[in-house]
Amino acid sequence: MEISVREAKKELGKVVFLDVREPFEWEINRIEGALHIPLRQLPAHVEELRGKKVIVYCHHGNRSLYATMFLRNAGIDAVSMAGGIDEWAIKVDGKMERY
Repeated sequence: MEISVREAKKELGKVVFLDVREPFEWEINRIEGALHIPLRQLPAHVEELRGKKVIVYCHHGNRSLYATMFLRNAGIDAVSMAGGIDEWAIKVDGKMERY
């Protein structure tokens, strides 16, 4: 159900990185190339993700776990990035702004 940030980095460019944070969070930082769909809008975008492998992330990993369960129940191959973008900023991209 979860993938570490280091394992997720290996998948960059191979799968869909889905950011489910709010727009104001997206403006602070993001993973380059990620798709941004705030969690509350996810039900309206499920078909866009069908047939794709998805790594879901948020700030710390709570919203992304919820989104991952929702997507899996809809038949989407999804995993949550443990620790979210905050952990990514710590372990993968030390230059990324944290909040």
